Amino acid sequence: MESKARKYLTIIALGLAGGSIYFIPYVKYVFYDAQLAAMGINNTQSGLLLTMYTIGNMVLYIPGGYLADKVSTKKALIISLVATSVLTWVYAFSLNFVVSMIIWLGLSFSTAFVFWSALMKAVRIVGTEEEQGFMYGLYYACNGIAAALTSFISLYAYNTAGEDIKSGFVRGVNASGVVVLIAAICLVFLMKEDAGKVTTESDDDKISLPMVGKVLKSPVVWILSIVILCGYGLKSSVSYFNPYLTEVVGVSAVNSGIFSIINNYLLLLLAPVGGILADKVFKSTCKWLSVSFVILAVLFGGVLLIPSDISPMVASIYTLLPGAVTMMMYGVVFSSVSEAGISRTMTGTVIGISSIIGYLPDSIYSVIFGKWLDNKGAAGYTNIFIFLVASGIVGAVLAFWIYRHGKRAQHDA
Repeated sequence: MESKARKYLTIIALGLAGGSIYFIPYVKYVFYDAQLAAMGINNTQSGLLLTMYTIGNMVLYIPGGYLADKVSTKKALIISLVATSVLTWVYAFSLNFVVSMIIWLGLSFSTAFVFWSALMKAVRIVGTEEEQGFMYGLYYACNGIAAALTSFISLYAYNTAGEDIKSGFVRGVNASGVVVLIAAICLVFLMKEDAGKVTTESDDDKISLPMVGKVLKSPVVWILSIVILCGYGLKSSVSYFNPYLTEVVGVSAVNSGIFSIINNYLLLLLAPVGGILADKVFKSTCKWLSVSFVILAVLFGGVLLIPSDISPMVASIYTLLPGAVTMMMYGVVFSSVSEAGISRTMTGTVIGISSIIGYLPDSIYSVIFGKWLDNKGAAGYTNIFIFLVASGIVGAVLAFWIYRHGKRAQHDA
């Protein structure tokens, strides 16, 4: 196979791997109601599964990155994918809540321990240094398409069971495990064996204790972390449109699942648009973040004003608007690090700390929102959307603060 063709096919395979492996940890994004019914759990327990996964991720994030530099990238990816498939099928066989808690912890090992760092490393290795932007852009496009494809395949498998929710859910889960295994097989034949022997990170990119001590004293790091938390919190909360459409609007589970797939995966293709707006229109990542946060606050607030007699299709289409803006906002949120006036030598440390704080919504929001829904039923969505409006306002104010801080730092320099 020609080197150029193999390069692009490898990126596609990596996109399939990254797009399919996270389906089960975040299965509620597509099968929220079906998962609750099949497992016999409530909203709070559903949130606890994601909390277990997130805690595991936070603990394994740094050691996994270190190990990814010490082992074969190809083997790390393939083993992680195969392990995820096995855990997926064990979950489908059991559907027991206690067993699932253990499985979700296991998924943090198979999808976040070495896998994430190895995946990002693999994308860089495939392309030359002169084409890194294009390679990562192509990867994320393939990732979004692969994630949507995995979800559609699982949704189709679910629908083959008719009215039997549990059987349909099991079929959907098993189907996703097959897709993950196919991704592993593709990497076996496409990825070069010696890829993992290449060192891709400089010393400046690695987190050290002295650097951690320095950045922990910087207020801008904590402000930046909260901005990322607000951004990721809004992005992850888009998944609640799935149960909202079924419980409040009256959309069927299948149609709600389709809109959920579009919101959570296909709209990821709009991420480069956010980058263009930040670079070419606003000339500032943080200015674009401030504007997009305000737009999102208005759009999430608009959900509270949707009349009860609105057409289910119109309501479903409306949910795509905050989903689209969220993807355009979240795609550039980490690039605000450079605009904050943080030196390049501390970038790796800042991103590491900000990631740990920024991804807390997976463990916190899901439990809080679950309790609201368990205690208040459909009325709990009012609390959720008010909370998201407030998050958008906080994100807008803090992103603009970072913009001003960066300007002052440039002036002082």
